[in-house]
Amino acid sequence: MQLSEFLDFDAIKPSLSGGSKRSLLQQLAGLAGQRLGMESAAILASLSERERLGSTGFGQGVAIPHGKIEGLSQIYGLFVRLAEPIDYKALDRQPVDLVFLLLSPPEAGAEHLKALAAISRVTRHAATLEKMRGARSRDALAAVLMGADERDAA
Repeated sequence: MQLSEFLDFDAIKPSLSGGSKRSLLQQLAGLAGQRLGMESAAILASLSERERLGSTGFGQGVAIPHGKIEGLSQIYGLFVRLAEPIDYKALDRQPVDLVFLLLSPPEAGAEHLKALAAISRVTRHAATLEKMRGARSRDALAAVLMGADERDAA
């Protein structure tokens, strides 16, 4: 699976004011709810439930909050870069500034894991993370993500 199959490139935010982890999750749920025409409270509840199991801050300044959403017909992702890194309680204890939101239908077990793996492949390269942090616009970020996606597909 590739990012291009589920990432909403039109919803990329190059400089979101995260504030706190809680505030960030609320903002992400609101953005996704608007884009999907769904209730943001249900999205936030799913994200919060997943965070209670353990932080989705995976290291190197990257977080991948994710959840299963009733009524969702396909896997959905969006990306935001934070204006200022926040304490996300990441596994490596480093602040987070690059955030991928991933939402899946409850029955999409294997596809959900493939989407997480696609995000992981893109974010494991230090050079790609540096480019993501240096991109100044939505289009520039989309180009970095698409380029990394294509490189990993090769």
